[in-house]
Amino acid sequence: METRLDGGNDGGAVRMGATVRRAVRAWTPAVHELLRHLERAGFAGAPRVLGIDDRGREVLTYLEGETLGSRQIWPEWTRTENALRQVARWLRDYHEAVAGFVPPPGAAWRGGGRWRPGLIIAHNDASPFNAAWHDGRLNGFFDWDFAAPASVESDVAWVALSWVPLHSRHVAASEGFTAFDARPRRLRLFLSEYGWRGDPHVIVKEIQARMTARALAIRRGAAAGDILYTKLLRCGTADDMDRAVRELNDFCPVG
Repeated sequence: METRLDGGNDGGAVRMGATVRRAVRAWTPAVHELLRHLERAGFAGAPRVLGIDDRGREVLTYLEGETLGSRQIWPEWTRTENALRQVARWLRDYHEAVAGFVPPPGAAWRGGGRWRPGLIIAHNDASPFNAAWHDGRLNGFFDWDFAAPASVESDVAWVALSWVPLHSRHVAASEGFTAFDARPRRLRLFLSEYGWRGDPHVIVKEIQARMTARALAIRRGAAAGDILYTKLLRCGTADDMDRAVRELNDFCPVG
């Protein structure tokens, strides 16, 4: 028996027993190679690839746990320091596991880009929307469709954006986060738990660069007729990112 999983902006997925079934896309083969590498590396915080079913859908293992789904107000665990620490450790462990992954020649990624030495393949959407929280523990992240080449620094910044959080104030407030004075401390906690030894201002600048690039990608994708990007543009996602970039001009990570 199939059960449609709650949430998602891009066609959704269904659960069948201990598996998840999703449509195969152009980038699916590259993502499967990544997930198989993580399995060989013993990394537990991602789904396993089980193959393709008789309807041509990818089959992945189901990550047990509470998910955000379509809730507008995020559950309390997404805002705790415990979760922030666990996400930072997940990211550190992921970077260690993915460091040795060399994508196959011609690998196609949804967000584009080509891997080269010095880059990793980042999840690129390791936000509360794609987290599974089970018995007080982060069980991992699902929905790897946006996996693509990025620098470690860029990936740290993108995850910090979602979990500190450092989105525009009105977006964060609409999701239930209002402790804005705590954000510099939360960013420092996240970076410390990850093991980042660089200047936190660099991470803030990288967040701004990535949000600017993502807003541009949404607008270009919508203009090209991409269904997901058209939906995001209509929801004001690109405009929200532009606003967050402006607000971060006044954010001091050491304050």
